[in-house]
Amino acid sequence: MISVTESATKQINDLCESNNKWGVKLAVKGGGCAGFSYDWSFVDSEAELLDDDEVIDTGSKKFIIDGMSLMYILGTELDYKREIFGSSFVFENPNATSSCGCGTSFAF
Repeated sequence: MISVTESATKQINDLCESNNKWGVKLAVKGGGCAGFSYDWSFVDSEAELLDDDEVIDTGSKKFIIDGMSLMYILGTELDYKREIFGSSFVFENPNATSSCGCGTSFAF
């Protein structure tokens, strides 16, 4: 499905804890400079999940993948890079034929 590195797992848990949320949800939306973009949102409770959502347990919190978006990110590795001048989630998406320089949008 999708692999989540230890660094990304820690960041997901930290974000949820600091914002008092049950989980973080990832979806793919049309738009962005390359055609599709990754869209993040918080989830307050399990009751907000849709039937086709995929849930990955990250320890104390949950990482949810939008079921309709799954085909665009199958096989993706999600990492979180901490750097001196900024930190961000990094997607290694084998389905992307190209991506923008900022790494938040891609072509399929």
